Amino acid sequence: MIKQKERGSLIVISAPSGAGKGSIISKLLANDSKNRWLSISTTSRPIRSNDIPGVTYNFVSEDEFKKKIKEDYFLEYTNYSGNYYGTPKTNISDKLNNGIDVILEIEIEGANNVKKIFPEAICIFIMPPSLKELIRRLKKRGTDTNEKIIERFKKAYQEINEVTKYNYVVVNDDLDIATAKVEAIIKAEKCRVDRIEEVFLDTKEEEIHELLMDEEFINENINL
Repeated sequence: MIKQKERGSLIVISAPSGAGKGSIISKLLANDSKNRWLSISTTSRPIRSNDIPGVTYNFVSEDEFKKKIKEDYFLEYTNYSGNYYGTPKTNISDKLNNGIDVILEIEIEGANNVKKIFPEAICIFIMPPSLKELIRRLKKRGTDTNEKIIERFKKAYQEINEVTKYNYVVVNDDLDIATAKVEAIIKAEKCRVDRIEEVFLDTKEEEIHELLMDEEFINENINL
């Protein structure tokens, strides 16, 4: 009776470094790999030991990144902690038009820029359970110096204060529970009234409708 738009959803997920957005996104993709696609960001930051080029990021030099900016290659880009990060335009519109949900793992400035281009984007902010836990997670990663951890912590504090710019906030205290909440948000968004393309009646419903519009039928069968 209701035909919904087949266009995919653009899902923007942001979080302070160490909040666990990457782990949540991995679970979202594993839950529905057929209908979800993660846009791989491009970055000028150095490759870490646990990075997989083309999977975690597409790695380029700073000069290459700046060249791509001039070529209008990015949907959005930003400089975060001294390194460039950007979302390539490639494939995003095609995926959405083919009913595939596109996930963007981007920072706050990038999310704001995407929202201007795609007002319908579902923007979700992943929050750490506490700042103390965030520090513990950053130290546990073992990829940053103490100075870098302090820098990331200060940045995280600023980012948390930007949470009201998002549609939803999910606290990542338990990974499975947090992922389930994000799944619920995505499902609820697909039920929005503004996604209805057409309301239609099938043959049987049309027959009932015609009977109800028949004044003689109403007078004979319904006592008012």
